[in-house]
Amino acid sequence: MAHALGAPAGERIPDGLNQPDLAGPEVRRAKEELAACFRMAARHGLEEGICNHFSAMVPGYDDLFIVNPYGYAFAELTASKLLICDFHGNVVAGDGQPEATAFYIHARLHKRLPRARVAFHTHMPYATALSMTEGDPLIFAGQTALKFYGRTAFDRNYNGLALDEREGDRIADSVGDADIVFMKNHGVMVLAPTIAEAWDDLYYLERAAEVQVLALSTGRPVLPVDPAIAEAAYRQMREGDPESARLHLAAVRRRLDREEPDYAA
Repeated sequence: MAHALGAPAGERIPDGLNQPDLAGPEVRRAKEELAACFRMAARHGLEEGICNHFSAMVPGYDDLFIVNPYGYAFAELTASKLLICDFHGNVVAGDGQPEATAFYIHARLHKRLPRARVAFHTHMPYATALSMTEGDPLIFAGQTALKFYGRTAFDRNYNGLALDEREGDRIADSVGDADIVFMKNHGVMVLAPTIAEAWDDLYYLERAAEVQVLALSTGRPVLPVDPAIAEAAYRQMREGDPESARLHLAAVRRRLDREEPDYAA
């Protein structure tokens, strides 16, 4: 299902001077945070084979992003294995190549949506299952789902694998102002300003989807929360989201520091 990326489409023109060293502490921290997300996603079963991908713009740059290399499962990834790529498909740091759909989706998202500093794409089972059903994926019937109230989009036009810029652009154009995109017959995309917030949204999105699937499995009607209350609850949650997300990722890293310290290698 995964595909190797072909030859780069062009050469990168450096943005300018005074940008962080690609081997410096800011970039290293971003790689370690991203590696922690890969490892914990694997623990929670949020990945599918070697076909899913997380990316984050390199701190201090608007034309370089960090992404996982082709051929590795999430549980194998470490900070040093992650690649730094430009928007033309050139690998400017790291060994290997990105998976083709990872490049064509993530490069185009980051280029066309500058607010999306981080993009996590998975085929995690419960959220993906909801993308395959009739109607809007989330019912907003559970408190966890209200974290995403008014923040979702639904790309209803599945068009096969994203193996060129046109499909990447089409996906990017379907996002609008959303942070969460359910991709019909495919999976989900989470967009965020920080790695911590992307992880927090990814984790809770799958939890919300899981609870909804369980509720639907009872055969009884699943009733959404009153819209006014849903909006109020969403605002309450969003007020503390950045700090809560930071603490969530810090907790993930402490656990991995004890149990899988090689993630940061």
